[in-house]
Amino acid sequence: MSPKEELDGFLDKYEPAIAARAWRVLKEVRARTPGAVELVYDNYNALAIGFGPTEKISEAVISVAVWPRSVMLYFLKGATLADPDGLLKGSGSRGRHIPDVDKATFAVPGVEALIARAIALTDPPFNPKAKRRLLIKSVSAKQRPRRPAPK
Repeated sequence: MSPKEELDGFLDKYEPAIAARAWRVLKEVRARTPGAVELVYDNYNALAIGFGPTEKISEAVISVAVWPRSVMLYFLKGATLADPDGLLKGSGSRGRHIPDVDKATFAVPGVEALIARAIALTDPPFNPKAKRRLLIKSVSAKQRPRRPAPK
């Protein structure tokens, strides 16, 4: 199975609306990270797709996290980013996130600037001439349900 087919399968576990939102967000992030290596982690709690210039997760700067009820945009070095619009949530020592994102989020003033600041932190920088790669890095044997329990 190709990495693309595996990612398709991971997203198929979610409600169709969440999977569709995740694909829209991935498309937006991909457009802003030419030459990125996409690192996929199908973890216990959520599906995470990190974007970095190399295969090292420590060099990833942005990730898309898919949860049963939402999609979030994570800035792995978000604690160091200037955020004059107060868009980033979280209080960890490193990361911050924008909750409940969709394609429209990318039109919100300040989001493009945050993405640009995050990309500027990459070391080494993204190589826009490099071919994008999708790597499945980890799949947890045990996972929480990907669809919310019926109410």
